[in-house]
Amino acid sequence: MSTLILASASPQRKTLLEGLGLAFTVCPSAAEESLCTETDPVCRATVLARMKAEDVRVRHPDAWVLGCDTLVVSSSGTLLEKPVDAEDARRMLRLQSASASTVHSTLCLLSPEGESFEGISSSTVHFTTLADEQIEWWISTGEWKDRSGSFQIDGKGQLMIEKLEGDWSGVVGLPVFLLGDLFFQVGFSIQDFGKVDIFAG
Repeated sequence: MSTLILASASPQRKTLLEGLGLAFTVCPSAAEESLCTETDPVCRATVLARMKAEDVRVRHPDAWVLGCDTLVVSSSGTLLEKPVDAEDARRMLRLQSASASTVHSTLCLLSPEGESFEGISSSTVHFTTLADEQIEWWISTGEWKDRSGSFQIDGKGQLMIEKLEGDWSGVVGLPVFLLGDLFFQVGFSIQDFGKVDIFAG
């Protein structure tokens, strides 16, 4: 059986993988995202997913490693990464109010031999007009923290979003259909990933 490692601490990504019935372990990447100098959103998300997968693969060279990254781009073309504080989150929400943002979610699946299988899922999220009261409510939840674009499309975050064009799971952070396509490229079925021990990281 093959060992699959998710190189992310995101509970949302973990939940999506569990929903597929996959046996895997979580080993968060320690890759420093600020070292990536790529500015094009699609290329940046792709590079960051690869960086995270490669970082974990160094520690677990015999496993398959899944790296992920999600970036948000406002309708004005502004790249919205993880907010540094509440005021930064407010800025991002105001930029996205009554407009549509593009969410790029990338996956990088590394084999034990070092082969890389990559893909991207892009979706459009349409926000309702966000009154100051709504923005402050969302800030009070704390759920904007560590989230690209300062929002999430699962849970309470759905109350700010009128419409989605694309893959819901991709906006959450792990595009399930794309993952299945990467598995197909590799020649794997879900059953190929058997139960594995939990690594300490």
